[in-house]
Amino acid sequence: MIKTDGLTKIYSSGCKAIEDLSFEVYPGEIFGFLGPNGAGKSSTIKILTTLSRPTSGTAFVDGHDVMKQAGLVRETIGYVAQETGVDYFMSGRENLNLQGRLYRLSSHLIRERVGDLLQFFDLQDSADQLVSTYSGGMRRKLDIASALIHRPRLLFLDEPTLGLDPQSRLALWDLIRRLNQAFKVTVFLTTHYLDEADTLAQRIGIIDQGRIRVIGTPDSLKDEIKGDSVNLSFESLNGVQKQMVTALRTEPYVKDLLEEEKGVRVYVANGGEAIPLILKSLQSKNLEVKSVTMSRPSLDDVFLKYTGKRIEDSADSGDGNPWWAKWQKGGSWGGQKGKGKAEEESPKLEEWENDPKKWNVSETGGQKGWPSDASSWSSKEEGDHSKNQETKTYWKADEKNKE
Repeated sequence: MIKTDGLTKIYSSGCKAIEDLSFEVYPGEIFGFLGPNGAGKSSTIKILTTLSRPTSGTAFVDGHDVMKQAGLVRETIGYVAQETGVDYFMSGRENLNLQGRLYRLSSHLIRERVGDLLQFFDLQDSADQLVSTYSGGMRRKLDIASALIHRPRLLFLDEPTLGLDPQSRLALWDLIRRLNQAFKVTVFLTTHYLDEADTLAQRIGIIDQGRIRVIGTPDSLKDEIKGDSVNLSFESLNGVQKQMVTALRTEPYVKDLLEEEKGVRVYVANGGEAIPLILKSLQSKNLEVKSVTMSRPSLDDVFLKYTGKRIEDSADSGDGNPWWAKWQKGGSWGGQKGKGKAEEESPKLEEWENDPKKWNVSETGGQKGWPSDASSWSSKEEGDHSKNQETKTYWKADEKNKE
């Protein structure tokens, strides 16, 4: 489904975002793409979605060259960015209708697919409400639904559950699984949640400093780190004391040791036997351990091994604010940092919701002069893609495919 060979991206500033990137994503799989901030994840996705051109190398999506056949690539893929792409001042149904129009689908197909998507994502009851009234989980569902209106074979999800509460995350996980299993949609997933990658992805690729460090299944990557992980934390360590701790690497029972900001991870064959020996060695050097924990190797250990840092240390916080929140906080309106005059004088969300006149729309949700239901817009049948005239409903799986 995706194949890159020697993909390199160098920006005009001279920054080399990715270098000699070569990997494959197989049809029908969920592929997790992990890496710290600045590793090259966004640059890779921009190239694969035809939003940027590589400096050198090749990339093919569903057999189409991203540079020479960008139009065909865009027909094949759906892309859900980290920041929401839906319009807060339209209803959920209107957002989906608009997306269908952008893909030049017929009115009949739009009505059919919008109905199927609203049902699949459990948004029927809120379909005609303004998106500004949706919860974070509902907005994310609508985001993904918008990317599926044209029935893509490949779906890019960039941090799909960032900022969501645990219950919404679990619900979205279930939807992603169903998309993949019942409808064979290939998913390219970037995430900072290792449990998310461990749960959803069939294979995982870790990128750091623009290069792929390792690719494999979650279980095979964890199996590379055999034995137990003994995690030691300290109140504080000076340079000499840190050297004493890392000297544990020379002990015969220690297989590997990775340094962290306020501690170390010691990998041993048997944690129960090794912990007393480790503590005895540190006490002989007058080093006081704050805490000791033992665990089986996890994806966090794998990530730490190949990047030298924990993924939590490099994750974006993601506050889940709507697209207009950045302007309320200063930015281009007033140039102030934090909560300044621009934010104080901005209308509150509740005021916009309760008084449609503030943003020049009819009370039914449609902009003045425009029909509130985009499906009533006239369409030219000759503009429809012939391959989208199929009558089989994409979102209704056969009974044998249902979970």
